[in-house]
Amino acid sequence: MLFTHVLIPTDGSELSQTAAVKGIRFAKDLNAKVTCISVTPKFRVLTFDTAMVEDTKDQFLIDSQAQAAKYLGAVKSAAAEEGVPCETVIEANDQPYEAIVHAAQSRGCDLILMASHGRRGVQGLLLGSETQKVLTHTKIPVLVYR
Repeated sequence: MLFTHVLIPTDGSELSQTAAVKGIRFAKDLNAKVTCISVTPKFRVLTFDTAMVEDTKDQFLIDSQAQAAKYLGAVKSAAAEEGVPCETVIEANDQPYEAIVHAAQSRGCDLILMASHGRRGVQGLLLGSETQKVLTHTKIPVLVYR
C-alpha cells in the first residue's frame, strides 16, 4: 500500500516530537504530504488543573493555542527542512483520540503515525493510552513509534 497523506499527532513531549520528525522523513521517502495535529483540552471551571482555575476562559484559550502552535511550529520547520508539504491543525477536545481520528478521516489521511509512551499496568490503566484508543477507533492504518 502506498501512503500519500500522513497524519502526525503531537503533544509536545520529547517522544512525540521525535516521532513527528521521523514521520516527516518517512513521508518524504513516500513522497507524501503531512498534516500535524495538536489537541488542546477544553476549558473547564471544575478541574484538577490549577492553571485552569486561575485563568479566564479567554486567557486559557490563548495560552493553550499558543502552546500547541509552538509544538506544531517545530514540526512545520522540520517538514520545511525536508521539503515535505505540511499543514497544521489545532483542535480542542478533552478526548485527544477523537480529534485525531476525526482529523484523519475528514482530511483524507491514509496513515496515522504517532508515538506511544508505552505505559503498561496500573499506570496505563489510569492514564489510558491515546495511541491504543486511536488504534481501536479507526480503520485507517496506524504506525506506532516507540
